[in-house]
Amino acid sequence: MRICDLESEHQQARSRRTVLKWAGGAIAAAALFGGTLPNFGISSALAADLGSGDIGILNYAYALEQLEAAFYTKVIDSPYGKMSKSEREILTDIRDHEVEHREFLKGALGDKAIPGLEVDFSKVNFKSRKSVLTTAKTFEDLGVSAYNGAGRLLKKGDYLLAAGRIVSVEARHAATIRDLLQPGTVAFAGPDVVDKNGLDVARAPAAVLKAADPFIVTKVTAKSLGGMKS
Repeated sequence: MRICDLESEHQQARSRRTVLKWAGGAIAAAALFGGTLPNFGISSALAADLGSGDIGILNYAYALEQLEAAFYTKVIDSPYGKMSKSEREILTDIRDHEVEHREFLKGALGDKAIPGLEVDFSKVNFKSRKSVLTTAKTFEDLGVSAYNGAGRLLKKGDYLLAAGRIVSVEARHAATIRDLLQPGTVAFAGPDVVDKNGLDVARAPAAVLKAADPFIVTKVTAKSLGGMKS
C-alpha cells in the first residue's frame, strides 16, 4: 500500500484552531493498527467481516474512523444551543480531520473495504453542549489509546511512523475537547489519561471495540484474525 503524505505546511500557528487545522493537514497514511481483533458483538441484520492480515487491520481502523466522522458530521449538522463561533470552528476542523482519515482508508482499501457502517447516536443529546462534548471526549480519548495500544504490534517501520503522526493529531483533538469542557485546568492531561510517568493510556483493540460497541449497529466480525485479550 502506498503511504501518501497529505501534509500542508503552516509557518505561523496563531491560534488553537490554526494548530488543529495544521495537524489535520499532517495526516499522512494509515496503516494504523496491528494485532488481532475480537468481534464487535453487536446484533444486527447487517454484517461485515474485517478480513485478514493488513486488510483486516486497515478495516479495523476504517471502522473506527467511520464512527468518529459520522459523529462530528452530526454535531455540525445539528449544532447544540448557543454554540460559539470558536467552538463551531474547532468542531468543524475536527470533523474535517476525521473525514480525511475515513476517506484515506477507504481509498487505500479499495474493494477490500468493509461497507459503510450504520451507527447509533440515540444516547447522545445533540442539543446539549455537555452531552456532545462528553461524547467527543470519549471518542478522542478512545482513539488515542487505540493507537497507543496497537503501536507495539506493528511490524513495518513505515506503518509505525504513520501511526505516530496520526495519533498526535488525535491527541490534539482530545486535549482541545477536554479544554472546552474544563477550561483553564489541567484536564487536558488529567490522571485518567496520563500516568505518573507522563505516559498516555494504551488500550488493546478488544477494549477499544467494547467501548465503541454501543454506538455501532452493524455487526462487524473478525473471523480471520483470531482472538485478542483486552
